[in-house]
Amino acid sequence: MKFRHYKYYIFVNELNETIKKNILKISKPNLILNFKIFEESSLILAKNIIIFCKNHNIPFYILNDVKIAKQLNANGIFISATNRKIGLSLFSNIKFKLIGSAHNQLEYFFKIRQNCKTIMLSPIFYNYKYSIYKILNPIRFNLICLS
Repeated sequence: MKFRHYKYYIFVNELNETIKKNILKISKPNLILNFKIFEESSLILAKNIIIFCKNHNIPFYILNDVKIAKQLNANGIFISATNRKIGLSLFSNIKFKLIGSAHNQLEYFFKIRQNCKTIMLSPIFYNYKYSIYKILNPIRFNLICLS
């Protein structure tokens, strides 16, 4: 029987004491810095988050921005499902990890073409945001997991 290691990815815009305590309760967390607009104030906030991650040996990733990920010396980038750039595979080396998200089988195979090492799949079940035709049902989810 295979034992699978679960990883926890937490999307963070800011970090306060309550969030820090909750992150430290999780075993092997990974932070994804989710900044829509990078300005000087958010860059200072990002550096505070990075110092927290370095002190506690927590890997962190930047959402969809290769330049800022290099500037902040991140562990890698998180490629959202809407990001269709194939050139990101040039940045997949040992020190720079690519993580992606996919909402259907086409996006899953596109993330494989982008050389993502980890792919998050969602949604599996029906919810208000996705119609019944845009979800991965458990059968498709299991087929993707087997590949």
